[in-house]
Amino acid sequence: MTETTSKYADFEGLRTQAIALRREGLSRREIRDRPHIHNNDILNRLLEDEPAPEWTKRPNAKDDLRQQARELRLRGMTYDQIQVELGCSKSSISLWVRDLPKPDRRRTREEASAIARRGWEATLQQREVTRHLTKKNAAEEIGALSSRELFLLGVGLYWSEGAKSKPHRPQERVSFINSDPRMIVVFLAWLRLLGVSTEQLRFHVHIHETADATGAERYWIDLTGADSASFGKTTIKRHRPETNRKNVGEDYRGCLVVRVLKSADLYRRIEGWWYGIVGAAERADHRNRT
Repeated sequence: MTETTSKYADFEGLRTQAIALRREGLSRREIRDRPHIHNNDILNRLLEDEPAPEWTKRPNAKDDLRQQARELRLRGMTYDQIQVELGCSKSSISLWVRDLPKPDRRRTREEASAIARRGWEATLQQREVTRHLTKKNAAEEIGALSSRELFLLGVGLYWSEGAKSKPHRPQERVSFINSDPRMIVVFLAWLRLLGVSTEQLRFHVHIHETADATGAERYWIDLTGADSASFGKTTIKRHRPETNRKNVGEDYRGCLVVRVLKSADLYRRIEGWWYGIVGAAERADHRNRT
């Protein structure tokens, strides 16, 4: 018999001792050090089914939910019913109540399916609440923008979404198109920061033929605050009947093109600013790597 086997030969005696120490409120480390049990597998077996004292349990934001779930399980509720009641996931419920007896099944398959659907709806609602809260907190982190921050943001925004001169089409002019009204708002704020006047701006709506073009024109005029005379003829997009378009519904207002007149010099400066940002980012990244 090896020394290790001999040391743990009186397993039941060690188990009695370990459980007694556990019930006195000792932690696993303290129990391990008393009888000098340095084998974690053995210690796990000695303490099997013996709950840890309350003081060793870490506080958890879901402790209240866990307790409620256990109470509902003891009242005979299924995972689906508990999910409907508390709005938490079934995977969490399973971890919290798996040691409790299973309730008798007293419902039909149709009833079970209906309960499962309600449970999933509750989970989706909770996820939606969490999603909105995350976005709200993130928005509040931004705070006020300095002029320099808006300037840099606008350069990046234009170079990702604005029209650019190409070797096959060497046009140097500032033109920006987007369907997101918030992008248009930021872009116009950036142009005002650069000193571009409203008289230099021209607007065009691009929209699919099945949408409300007149309503879209009114929407973009109100959003920009521009005079209707600065809006050119709306471009109607034709599409094939088999096209499966996703941009439909009341919220679809097409895209707005914002063009700056006599903007070749501004375009060149934007391109230079962008290359300046790229160079600064590369230098900063190099410093961070070394």
